[in-house]
Amino acid sequence: MSTETNKSQNQEDYILKDNKKTKFGAGFIIVVLILLITAVVISGIYFEWF
Repeated sequence: MSTETNKSQNQEDYILKDNKKTKFGAGFIIVVLILLITAVVISGIYFEWF
């Protein structure tokens, strides 16, 4: 029983861990969002919505 409780105490129950995959994923999502926002602004200017 002590090893099972010890394992559960050592595990972190959060999604965003400080590792390489999380940093890459967060950076990728931020870049995609910036590109999408830029595309919306450019298309708005092109179609004279603004």
